Amino acid sequence: MQGTNRAVAILRHALHPTPANGRVFRPQKLWRFRCALSNPNAVNKSFESTTVADVLKSKGDVDPSLLWCRTDDTVYEAVKHMTENNVGSLAVVKPGLEKLVAGIITERDYLKKIIVQGRSSKTTKVEEIMTEENKLITVTSDSSILQAMRLMIANQIRHVPVVDGRIVGMISIVDVVRSVVEQQQEEMEHLNDLIRGKYY
Repeated sequence: MQGTNRAVAILRHALHPTPANGRVFRPQKLWRFRCALSNPNAVNKSFESTTVADVLKSKGDVDPSLLWCRTDDTVYEAVKHMTENNVGSLAVVKPGLEKLVAGIITERDYLKKIIVQGRSSKTTKVEEIMTEENKLITVTSDSSILQAMRLMIANQIRHVPVVDGRIVGMISIVDVVRSVVEQQQEEMEHLNDLIRGKYY
């Protein structure tokens, strides 16, 4: 990953022995550092192992009903729901107890399909402006955070519903970036420990 490679490059530059600081590495430590950098895939393993479920857990307990609206709700009701719960999107579910996902509605849908077109949010149903199920991008709880990030980037979207048969959560690009940054910091600390001789 580019961010991880950049972090490794920073460590290499900062800790490489130079005449300016007179720092000298013991051969054993330098050998361990080179081994750590010789396999970039090893550096990225923790990114692959972090799952969407881990990210949802880090966000704390969230009532799933805060994350969805129904197809027959008005756009006004959906946007009010977003505003009250400080979220930028809602999964749209079909009427019924099963809470089957029918699509997604976002702030962008509201701006482009209601405000710009001069339509009334109080008379327009969510199903009229939502992104429908056949075009919906979703992940499951056991998807890796890297998979979620690649989906968001490839499809230029900022919110992805987490669906395990039914809606169980929602992750945003902010959640993904926060997780990646935390992972990068852990990798840098790990490499620093290797250089300082904490691992043998």
